[in-house]
Amino acid sequence: MKKDLISIKDLKPAEIEGILSLTARLKEAKARFSKVLSGKTLALIFQKPSNRTRVSFEVGMYQLGGNSIYLAPGEINLGVRESISDVAKTLSRYCDAIVLRTYEHKNVIDMAQAASIPVINGLSDFSHPCQALADIFTVKEKLKTLKGRTVVYAGDGNNVCHSLVFVCAKLGVNINVATPKGYEPLSSVLKEAAVFAKAKGSKVRLFSDPHAAAKGADVIYTDVWASMGQEKEAAKRRKAFKDFQVNKNLVASAKRNVLVMHCLPAHRGEEITSDVIDSANSVVFDQAENRMHVQKAVLIKLLKN
Repeated sequence: MKKDLISIKDLKPAEIEGILSLTARLKEAKARFSKVLSGKTLALIFQKPSNRTRVSFEVGMYQLGGNSIYLAPGEINLGVRESISDVAKTLSRYCDAIVLRTYEHKNVIDMAQAASIPVINGLSDFSHPCQALADIFTVKEKLKTLKGRTVVYAGDGNNVCHSLVFVCAKLGVNINVATPKGYEPLSSVLKEAAVFAKAKGSKVRLFSDPHAAAKGADVIYTDVWASMGQEKEAAKRRKAFKDFQVNKNLVASAKRNVLVMHCLPAHRGEEITSDVIDSANSVVFDQAENRMHVQKAVLIKLLKN
């Protein structure tokens, strides 16, 4: 039976740990896995622009001995020129897996239901699982242990936030989410994650004060205040989020060696200041690199069953 990667909430803790373990091996000994996906082809269907997601998947697939084909928004015009179901069924005859970077989360679900090959969510409005896996791998890589650590997410309760909440809860990491009123993550996500966290002895907490959330934190994480498709809200959001900027003052509220994270692209001077993103505390570009290593592990797990 084929497997997909749609949301972190669908993964068991042991499955996440297995991905992280394989990622470490892949990062340490790249040459050992250079032919593991020889003859395999990955289809990349992107309705949204991308730097890290596209490049990391393409380079990663190449390093595993496979091939990738990029399908830009205008080439398929998904759901308009051709139905999601028809695209999924057709690509299932040509390719071995599909990455879909889209707007509506339902598109990923529909693609996975129609395809006979694995489908990976490269980003949707609800979830960004590959990002969260790379994030938690980076935390483990830097801090060595995850149990009992506290991650603070300051900013918009968006898709990145949802996935980070789920991955922390599943692995026993405390997650403090600090957002302005009206920009919280979905209540359903917080409720589901709280159940996962309780089973692992950790907590999911919501804050309106980022400094209170950051007290004693091991990690401070942020994302852009206005994501793709929200450009018209940018001015309103800048006003709402002005007290949630990750700057020296917020970093000072956390542990002295706190890790600073951002999924990129960053709007320097808005959600994060340049002096922080370029500081010794920042692991932002380690995160970016680890996208590739994690996604290689995901591809192997899905394609070598």
